Amino acid sequence: MSNAVRNQEPKALWNNFADLNEVPRASKKEEQVIAFIKQFGESLNLETMVDHIGNVIIKKPATAGMEDKKIIVLQSHLDMVHQKNNDTNFDFDTEGIKMIIDGDWIKADGTTLGADNGIGVASIMTLLASTDIEHPQMEALFTIDEETGMTGALELKGGLLDAAIMLNLDTEDDDELTIGCAGGVDVTATGEYTQEETPSGLQSFKITIKGLSGGHSGMDIHKGLGNANKLMNRLLTEIDKSMDVRIHWIDGGGLRNAIPRESVAVVGITSDGIPSLENIVSSVGGNLVDEHTTTDENLEVVLEPVDIIGKVLDSTFQKQILRSVYACPSGIYRMSPDVDDLVQTSNNLAKVLVKDGKYEVLCLTRSSVDTEKMDLAQAISSAFELIGASVSYGGDYPGWTPKPNAGIVHLMKGLYSEMFNEEAHVYACHAGLECGILWTNYPEMEMISFGPNIRGAHSPDERVQISSVQKYWSFLLETLKRIPSKK
Repeated sequence: MSNAVRNQEPKALWNNFADLNEVPRASKKEEQVIAFIKQFGESLNLETMVDHIGNVIIKKPATAGMEDKKIIVLQSHLDMVHQKNNDTNFDFDTEGIKMIIDGDWIKADGTTLGADNGIGVASIMTLLASTDIEHPQMEALFTIDEETGMTGALELKGGLLDAAIMLNLDTEDDDELTIGCAGGVDVTATGEYTQEETPSGLQSFKITIKGLSGGHSGMDIHKGLGNANKLMNRLLTEIDKSMDVRIHWIDGGGLRNAIPRESVAVVGITSDGIPSLENIVSSVGGNLVDEHTTTDENLEVVLEPVDIIGKVLDSTFQKQILRSVYACPSGIYRMSPDVDDLVQTSNNLAKVLVKDGKYEVLCLTRSSVDTEKMDLAQAISSAFELIGASVSYGGDYPGWTPKPNAGIVHLMKGLYSEMFNEEAHVYACHAGLECGILWTNYPEMEMISFGPNIRGAHSPDERVQISSVQKYWSFLLETLKRIPSKK
């Protein structure tokens, strides 16, 4: 279906997006896409450089008559979240994204699409290659590793950019102008536990929780979506309270920035306890389905017999890990008292892996208030330190403080009303955007973020709206025309 995508308007943008989607670009594995963008800039005979960490910067002179305008930098990140459905046969390291048109939407066949932030990257590529689009002197900043650590933004040095205004193209609603965002910190709990030989007479069963909606752990955290790790832990706790069950292993979730959609656990139980196990899974599983009918209509809880799989957790640790995960906060922690409907602080319990004598729990804690972010991180740490876990913090990045009176905010807010006969929503978001980090080295630069409608980011349900891309593109082009002069 890539040819059908390429034929959408604006064709130049969609062709660049299709070309980009042929290039593997997982976070921390961006070598191919860095080379792709570098070659793209050089093929246009534009000043192109790759900095020490892998960010690509391309500079283009102003078009005739625009030389006196303020210099702008357009910024997007090169990496994408690689997620696929369990039953999808796809190799992100070697295959290009298989795109499908579904009415007014473009999505992928069982994988993430890469519209986050591929549409932004493709937009910038289109502007760099254009010969008939008016624009001031322009710098393109393509950062790396935004999705798993903001490494590119954190490592970008001062003095590389001359721009007075940054247009970040990483917002996912076409009626929003983002002027602030949350910071984040990765919380990781690890440890070892004693394994025991599986007692004789046990039969093993696999419990699978699947079909949850998933989504972006920042932008979607307010939707009340089910977290597979929390649901599995709730179910296992009920089983553990009611009968003598032994857990072989637990494996749920994956990436920190994606609300986990699936979790699998294998348990052992004597034959006379099988009816009780089936009843609890049916009863608690039914409750989970009922509770999530609105948010996760495809949720399934499946119990099936399997061959005995390895050893089991010792009974003391089994209870400890279940209680620690139960105590770990997940979802909204606090709403903003200052901004209506804005999540101020949250946590995503992203991964729980308990297997082969080792355990690992991954969280991403977000807040627009750094002190509150670290307070929540400490609460999470405490839940696991009580069972002897080693807890570490990483990937700490600051939030982006809103500046609603900045000139670019007034310009784009007024232009949006003029073009679309409605008011844009000017707000701060709960996702992590690179602007707050970049601002530390470029404190005089005005910044704003916008983009087209993207839904289901960080999940295999990710999709981008064709008509919204057209709206966003026209808005971007008109904004470039209206950039004020340097005086």
